[in-house]
Amino acid sequence: MCGICCHMNLPRLRIGVIGASGYVGQQLAAIASARGHAVTPFSRSVRPGYRLMEPGSYADFNGLDAIVNLAGEPVMGLWTESKRRSILESRVRGTARVVDSLLAAPDRPRVLVNASAIGYYGDTGEQPVTEDSPAGAGFLAATCKSWESAAEPAVRAGVRVVRLRIGFVVGPGGGMSLMLPIFRLGLGGKLGNGHQWMSCIHVGDVAGMILWCLENEAISGPVNAVMPEPVRNADFTRELAAALHRPAFLPVPAFALRLALGDLSRVMLDSARVVPNVAVSQHYPFVFPTLHAAFASLSTK
Repeated sequence: MCGICCHMNLPRLRIGVIGASGYVGQQLAAIASARGHAVTPFSRSVRPGYRLMEPGSYADFNGLDAIVNLAGEPVMGLWTESKRRSILESRVRGTARVVDSLLAAPDRPRVLVNASAIGYYGDTGEQPVTEDSPAGAGFLAATCKSWESAAEPAVRAGVRVVRLRIGFVVGPGGGMSLMLPIFRLGLGGKLGNGHQWMSCIHVGDVAGMILWCLENEAISGPVNAVMPEPVRNADFTRELAAALHRPAFLPVPAFALRLALGDLSRVMLDSARVVPNVAVSQHYPFVFPTLHAAFASLSTK
């Protein structure tokens, strides 16, 4: 079982995936294939089994039912001017190329799931935000807003577009691979005062939600890919340490994060109290609805 309910009466889709070799892309390909869908990965270089997607030319989306765009420069790393430009341009220009290729296809895909992030909302403080909430302030919020706007030509052309605003992804591997060794040594701790909200999601549910969006024609526009309940950073730390049977008593002061990481520290210190109204109201079947459930998948890895 892939963890997502199997619906034998659903049509089998031909899904093109940009970013198929990434953490979420690999999980999506596995789940989609298990459901009987055909996955076509894309690459910027010639690779066996991949279609080519190189700058300056249209990718071949002909004959595909759906496109999933997960590509983008990682946000981790010091935010120099060059790094900021790469983060922004890889998303905005990358999405524009995807949309241009989609609209140029004679046999056009009917749906595009374009990745975005909950950074769209900026620092939410104590205020819960939903898909109807406005964009926040700051570099990430401005980046996400431009990123999502790059898909608008597809909307105007009648393509169903889902803007998947992804939260902090947990699960074996991925970004957690940097955090787990520290916690396994008993050296983990809360960040700053630990009061900031975190909106997390297991990698399996990110992939599951993408597939759910592809299969459900009523879903379009922004969709928050987060667990039903945000948690405070201190609670996240306790849950992770408990799952690994380790203590967590070495907090990282906010000033030290700001000194070491500059503006990147905002990713760790800002509040993100994001609620998945669309997923809950449309009955997405979360496989990992809580941190406790998500971290149980880490303890044996």
